[in-house]
Amino acid sequence: MSAFCSEPYSTRGLNVKMRWRTIQARYCFLLVPCVLTALEAVPIDVDKTKVHNVEPVESARIEPPDTGLYYDEYLKQVIEVLETDPHFREKLQKADIEEIRSGRLSQELDLVSHKVRTRLDELKRQEVGRLRMLIKAKLDALQDTGMNHHLLLKQFEHLNHQNPDTFESKDLDMLIKAATADLEQYDRTRHEEFKKYEMMKEHERREYLKTLSEEKRKEEEAKFAEMKRKHEDHPKVNHPGSKDQLKEVWEETDGLDPNDFDPKTFFKLHDVNNDGFLDEQELEALFTKELDKVYNPQNAEDDMIEMEEERLRMREHVMNEIDNNKDRLVTLEEFLRATEKKEFLEPDSWETLDQQQLFTEEELKEYESIIAIQENELKKKADELQKQKEELQRQHDHLEAQKQEYQQAVQQLEQKKFQQGIAPSGPAGELKFEPHT
Repeated sequence: MSAFCSEPYSTRGLNVKMRWRTIQARYCFLLVPCVLTALEAVPIDVDKTKVHNVEPVESARIEPPDTGLYYDEYLKQVIEVLETDPHFREKLQKADIEEIRSGRLSQELDLVSHKVRTRLDELKRQEVGRLRMLIKAKLDALQDTGMNHHLLLKQFEHLNHQNPDTFESKDLDMLIKAATADLEQYDRTRHEEFKKYEMMKEHERREYLKTLSEEKRKEEEAKFAEMKRKHEDHPKVNHPGSKDQLKEVWEETDGLDPNDFDPKTFFKLHDVNNDGFLDEQELEALFTKELDKVYNPQNAEDDMIEMEEERLRMREHVMNEIDNNKDRLVTLEEFLRATEKKEFLEPDSWETLDQQQLFTEEELKEYESIIAIQENELKKKADELQKQKEELQRQHDHLEAQKQEYQQAVQQLEQKKFQQGIAPSGPAGELKFEPHT
């Protein structure tokens, strides 16, 4: 195996703000480390004689993308406030990942300054108020006023609803665990959705072939085989995280002499925000050259959704092999230790997605059966809606016919009255005009 294999993403826990800003980007797995970290960037000496045309990034500040969590803003605000307390920052520097994940670190909240606690209390009251408004809006929409709002707050697991006024250690513990669990589930869902995407592509292809004549079907099969061959015909993809792969980045992206490759300098150059870690975004950037060998958005045979899955696999692979404490950040020490392994110099070949079986025939059949059930349910609903439409149209036509009959009867009555010399009357029987005397 290579020095660097695939498993869900990971991250570290020091330097709260920088951690959150860099790691949170793109499907972060462990929110805790992002939330709870406070370490200054590791100083690295760069040999300026070997590095040319490289602009060091100072005080880089990467704004955090939305995690997609419904309490995303509350989470980020809590992080911002916690990092302002010196005592809490010091504890974070010394805490290991297990302390953070287990909730033991949350007990340190009792020692933060009064100003920080007051601000956290305020944030919690605002969040509880926001959730109550959401509940009220939902109940108003359902016109249901008999529900207990306090009980409904129990569905939100990122805060202690029993104490809506103050932010306690239990709140921090619940926030960390909720975010971690939610983001882990999000990562798993992303892989599952990609697999479904691939099965749907194959399902639709097979269904399309069924509609063709034998001659046309053979033409499409040949076309598909040719596109597959063209996609697989690409330069060798270096093993992610291997020396060959990193040296290629060093030479082609950084513009440096491959003979001068130095892992320590490489780490510094690609620690874009200078926080002392390679986070998921920074690692992901290292794979662009490899992905470009396989995927071109201009080529019909190259699927960009598959490219993103490939990028994800590379990143997970490297994190799994280098990130020893599974905090989803790579330190300089972890990086250098990985470069000393035999696998760094002599890695196994890297299998791209086109070289792997993404699903079995049994899995495809099971997926198709689910699709068939869903399609049948949709067809039933469509048929019911069509019947309702036809019934409404029938009622409309019936009413129109009655209206016409009524109008005809009124006209005939008015004509008869006119012929008899009686003044025409209105709908209520009143005279429309006074007869001449």
